[in-house]
Amino acid sequence: MTTLGHRLIQSAHEAVAIAQGEADPTTYRVHVPAEVDVRAIRKATGLTQAEFAQRFGFPLGTLRDLEQGRARPDSSTRAYLTVISRDPGAVQRALEPA
Repeated sequence: MTTLGHRLIQSAHEAVAIAQGEADPTTYRVHVPAEVDVRAIRKATGLTQAEFAQRFGFPLGTLRDLEQGRARPDSSTRAYLTVISRDPGAVQRALEPA
């Protein structure tokens, strides 16, 4: 399993502990980058805009706006794009129908 996979599992365990009142949520911190290069992330996957948008659930117009600087991704989108950039296969597997 990849490092990202291990981190995702650890995060899930921590989330359950917080939800069950077994851990203090103030002790956990998530780092979300202030800037992400959406075009570079997409190009690293080798996908076209249409393929990337479809595979990862972005409206095509939104992806184009992000790549061309007409829109800025909010913190949750930056976090999602960061995960995609580090392990796009894991994200794709997670989004596959059960």
